[in-house]
Amino acid sequence: MTTLNEMIAIIKTENPTLQVGSDEQGYTQLSAADYETTISEWADARLKKEAKAAADEAAAIQAEANKAIATAKLAALGLTTDDLKALGLGTN
Repeated sequence: MTTLNEMIAIIKTENPTLQVGSDEQGYTQLSAADYETTISEWADARLKKEAKAAADEAAAIQAEANKAIATAKLAALGLTTDDLKALGLGTN
């Protein structure tokens, strides 16, 4: 996983300067302090997004593993998911 400092370096490479404003009123480059704050906030947001995606993927893998374990236990008992559904204990 990417560290905060690594992510900041990536974003700084992608955005060497930042400006605020509009086409109608013109643009002003952010001060060094505002630039650093903005880049840090963006890096934090990206890292949170990466962490959530990794957690979601891990949960999906765990769910599949749990399903495989449950199916194996049923098979050891000589049952199938269809048998459970017939008993009113259906699975999703």
